[in-house]
Amino acid sequence: QVQLVQSGGGLVQAGGSLRLSCAASGRTFSNYNMGWFRQAPGKEREFVAAITWSGRSTYYADSVKGRYTISRDNAKNTVYLQMNSLKPEDTAVYYCAANARYEGMIRDEYDYWGQGTQVTVSS
Repeated sequence: QVQLVQSGGGLVQAGGSLRLSCAASGRTFSNYNMGWFRQAPGKEREFVAAITWSGRSTYYADSVKGRYTISRDNAKNTVYLQMNSLKPEDTAVYYCAANARYEGMIRDEYDYWGQGTQVTVSS
């Protein structure tokens, strides 16, 4: 089992920045590929970004490319999502997720999920 505990998020004006963190425990963090997803009210949970276990490869949804950066620190068992130039349409609950074998954006391939954190961007 992997436990994921998220922090960060909150309320920010459009154009601002936030950083989300997701700390893992329970298994060897460096064995896991990590992803970030988000879910806006009334919408499906959608892919945002992913990073492989080594950190060498990253993937982004088109809607956040160039504005968001996913990174990880395996020594701290933590993955981050730096969000810049935020827009009102980025408002959602953000979730981190982990899996041991899959790299990419398919939600159902992720086995472990964080508790979610609210990000609200005001116009």
